[in-house]
Amino acid sequence: MHKVYFVGCGPGDPDLITVKAKKIIQKADVVVYSGSLIPTPILNFCKKAKLHDASKLVREEIFEILKNNAKKNKIVVRLHDGDPSIYGAIKEQIDNLQPEGVESEVVPGVTSFLASAAALGIQLTLPGVTQTMIITRAESRTKVPKEERISELAKHKATMIFYLSVHLLSEIVKQAIDGGYTTSTPAAVVYRASWGDQKIITGTLTDITKKVRDEKITRTAIVIIGDVIKPKSYEYSKLYDKTFSHGFRKAKIKS
Repeated sequence: MHKVYFVGCGPGDPDLITVKAKKIIQKADVVVYSGSLIPTPILNFCKKAKLHDASKLVREEIFEILKNNAKKNKIVVRLHDGDPSIYGAIKEQIDNLQPEGVESEVVPGVTSFLASAAALGIQLTLPGVTQTMIITRAESRTKVPKEERISELAKHKATMIFYLSVHLLSEIVKQAIDGGYTTSTPAAVVYRASWGDQKIITGTLTDITKKVRDEKITRTAIVIIGDVIKPKSYEYSKLYDKTFSHGFRKAKIKS
């Protein structure tokens, strides 16, 4: 069986790689990895693999490396930062391998927005505040559908999470306010979440852009907007409420 593994290595901290991902890359023969986004300690898990830096390759070159080595029955890994399914461009690779008789297996990883939430010590879905997260990116070279403009998504007042967009923060803030967020809405930027040089910047839509500019952060950061960052109030969960019954526990008192 010819096969390529699309493996997420997590957000940066090598302790956050999954057990399955680590096992696969330790026995891999060939690894195509996402350049500087993959920390050296994780590359060091690749005990015997021939390494290829994808940042120096074009799509066709990556495809040929994956296909040719898989057809030689080698253990081939396309190593992605975070999780491969989030802005990972894996579908185009999988769809091109399939007609060549090469199967694909996706191994999920901890994605950077979760590492960012952990660094901030926040709960992204908070009762009484919001139960929804919107994960998106600001429009630049990659176009965004009209109905997914930030100003449209902002109307939901949910927790908004932006990948690949910190360099467009001023435009994000403008559209978020146009969509209905108040200028006092909390905002946070986490640079290189879980890496040794991680930076956390918090503020509001009024001042977050200046704070981030002062820190000279222009890439490799997650932007989060929403009241969950610094809620004025919130509700306790129903699950552990003494008046709440479920399949494993009866209510202690009647509501």
